[in-house]
Amino acid sequence: MNELKLSIENVNPAVLWGPNNDHFEIIKKQYPKLKIVARGSEVKVLGDDNELNIFQEKFTHLINHVEKFENLNITDLERILGSKASSNAANAEPAAADKFASGEVIVFGPNGVMVKARTTNQRRMVDSINKSDILFAIGPAGTGKTYTAVALAVRALKNKEIKRIILTRPAVEAGENLGFLPGDLKEKIDPYLRPLYDALDDMIPAEKLKVYLENRTIEIAPLAFMRGRTLDNCFVILDEAQNATDMQLKMFLTRMGPSAKFIVTGDVTQIDLPKKQQSGLHTALRILTDIKGIEIVYLSGEDVVRHKLVRKILEAYGDIQ
Repeated sequence: MNELKLSIENVNPAVLWGPNNDHFEIIKKQYPKLKIVARGSEVKVLGDDNELNIFQEKFTHLINHVEKFENLNITDLERILGSKASSNAANAEPAAADKFASGEVIVFGPNGVMVKARTTNQRRMVDSINKSDILFAIGPAGTGKTYTAVALAVRALKNKEIKRIILTRPAVEAGENLGFLPGDLKEKIDPYLRPLYDALDDMIPAEKLKVYLENRTIEIAPLAFMRGRTLDNCFVILDEAQNATDMQLKMFLTRMGPSAKFIVTGDVTQIDLPKKQQSGLHTALRILTDIKGIEIVYLSGEDVVRHKLVRKILEAYGDIQ
């Protein structure tokens, strides 16, 4: 009798094993010749080589499914492990890939919640980052530009296209004074980065997100912290780029390593820089437009996905500017 050890540290065990360990019991019944023991982040399986090889193949597919979709129901479990698994397993993920390619579902969040590109310009963001390595997504509040960008980064991480996600923002006061906020530097800056945390909360289970943040698979930091770095094999998002100066935006864009994707989001109507400072986003949009490999998607009031009144508010403010 031989032993096989498999890691489940990248998935939520509650999703994998099911309520009351129902999924675990189904798995054990499916492989009666094997002794299967699950402890913490490891599964130990005892049996002969042939049975172990079959189990490892099916269980790996099961782990990949949970890791990608953050969900597992009885139908999925039986399809992957059951008699139909051999013929359908190879087709299960391409079917999901079709959804990604069509621009409908970008990524699956906790419990299988679908994060979608809900408007035409959000779908253009998906198509653009598939074709190019730098994307500028420009539009007013509520158009989903940051949320869509974070979803694209999480998708790339789940698909193992990159190893890290880096999310950054300029730490610029919007009518308030940073120095008067309580706490140390991290506590002062975190409120400015809160929208990025909020988006991640919708797309990654809390425990896994905590691990990602602790081991720096996902890093959230002020723009100033990017200076001097080479950002490679990662997906990098600069949010609120209208509050970056010319030199800051140039510094950020030139951090790009050979295997990286950059998304820059901003709203040119909400610049919080001092009046004498020019937004670097204006300059970038003017001088980078014709460079191959850089895409610019403009979102508008038609892309607002918040309360219906937000669009009307934006229109009203547009009338008085």
